[in-house]
Amino acid sequence: MKILVTGSSGYVGSRVVPRLLAEGHTVRAGFTDVDKAAAFWWAQHCEVVRLDVLEQSTVAAGVEGTDAVLYLVHSMAGGDFAEKDRTAARGMARACADAGVERIVYLSGIVPRVPEAELSEHIRSRLEVERLLTESGVPTISLRAAVIVGAGSTSFEIIRQISERLPVHAIPVWMDSRVQPIALVDVLEAIVGALRVQTASRCYDIGGPDRMPYAQLLSRYAEIAQLNRPQVGIPGLPTELVGMLAGALTDVPSATVEALIESLQHDMVAGECDFTDDLLPEEHPLLGLEDSIRRALAEPDEAIPAQNRDPMAAMPFDPGWSGGQGGGIASALAGLSAVTSAVTSSVAAAVRDTLNPAPPTTAPARSTSSPPSA
Repeated sequence: MKILVTGSSGYVGSRVVPRLLAEGHTVRAGFTDVDKAAAFWWAQHCEVVRLDVLEQSTVAAGVEGTDAVLYLVHSMAGGDFAEKDRTAARGMARACADAGVERIVYLSGIVPRVPEAELSEHIRSRLEVERLLTESGVPTISLRAAVIVGAGSTSFEIIRQISERLPVHAIPVWMDSRVQPIALVDVLEAIVGALRVQTASRCYDIGGPDRMPYAQLLSRYAEIAQLNRPQVGIPGLPTELVGMLAGALTDVPSATVEALIESLQHDMVAGECDFTDDLLPEEHPLLGLEDSIRRALAEPDEAIPAQNRDPMAAMPFDPGWSGGQGGGIASALAGLSAVTSAVTSSVAAAVRDTLNPAPPTTAPARSTSSPPSA
């Protein structure tokens, strides 16, 4: 099968490409900047193409002649990310339909069982992308995951860096929702299975064997990482403030952190787990949380080439903001500095708005003329 992988330089994309090659597939790897492909050892075994999902000409060229598309694009940065996701999904759907693509696989997010109006903007956008891709008429499989555990994963790095940089975890009382993490290696197996499963368009919730409140996930991480991190429940913390502080504490892009934090108000757990029967090899054991975290935290042996390393561990091509400092004094100082900076900026902004209030808007004058006759 010839597969276009969008977002090849991203966390999942950079690790799924070699998995697809090992399965015997031909891979066309899409990069917004093809010069960056040189950082990935597997690039020499792929067809590397320039692909910007917001440039329709590159999308059409990218899908031409492929059997399947693996769609790994999420625009969570900036206030217009939902519109960017919408535009990109429409363009991809149209290009796939025109090119006769046989299958689209989209890595989405768990959609909580609540009224759609209550979903976070981040999850609503993921759901909209699912629908737009499915409406193309091309059989579309959406894989819905919550926290993906593995070094370099955005959600995992948020957990790692918050745990290291906060000596005491202040937990909002509303953060009692449950989450169901899944190991990266199980996500990769689900993607491979989704490319070959014989089914009409549908979504699969994919999750690991463990479910727990998010606060317990932080506690389990700290225990496995050998960090002493007592937790204190704090009432009245608004979601926006928690997102801002978490964004300041971590090196992960702030807009991404804030979007993910908003999603934690609802349970992020799988509704059905039939993906294990439909997508995974027989007797494939799901990796538990403890083993997943230990593999993610394992220090890579620099003498071992990247192609021979555990995909759960850190890779040379992971973004500069990933990784930790071990949770010692340096981590605590970095956390204190980040929180102080965020609070100072917020206070300064509040004082500025108080001293320089925006001028009141003037309502337009009411017209005294008669309306035109019909």
